[in-house]
Amino acid sequence: MATNAVDETEATKATTDEKAVDTTTSDEVPQTEVPAAADDAPAKEESPSGVGQGAAAVVSAALGVVSLTGSWIGTVASARQNLVGQLETAQNAGVAQQIQAVYGDAWQTTALWGGLFALIALVVGVVTLARPAFGTPGRVQAPWIKSVAWAGVALGVIGLFLAVLKYTGVLLGLPSAS
Repeated sequence: MATNAVDETEATKATTDEKAVDTTTSDEVPQTEVPAAADDAPAKEESPSGVGQGAAAVVSAALGVVSLTGSWIGTVASARQNLVGQLETAQNAGVAQQIQAVYGDAWQTTALWGGLFALIALVVGVVTLARPAFGTPGRVQAPWIKSVAWAGVALGVIGLFLAVLKYTGVLLGLPSAS
């Protein structure tokens, strides 16, 4: 029996030694391999977020509002034209000529600047609305971008119409000098 006890002790010791060896090798960090197919896959490109289109729509609407309310540059150009009219008009000129030179030309200058802002608003709004037709197929434009761009187009059309009416004298024309 003594031999059996020695054999069992040696067997237990051998098993314990094997486990000890196994535990030291399991402490190493296993390396995971990435499949080759993942390396060959092209990186997914992010689709455009529409920030540029949204900004263009807001710019279009803002320019439409400026065309209706007036701008700083239109005011300065009108004041300059008023001054030029005062300097170029002779004292002995008729009343109608003085009114046209001093006030009429300044009014038309204001109308021209308003019309320019309206035209730019109209063009930017139309380009913003037409942009998805030339972009990625199947990409839908955000509804708010369409709404704001349409507002810019509408304000541009109204501003352009009013600018033409102001320039021709149909809307708030100069008083007659009779």
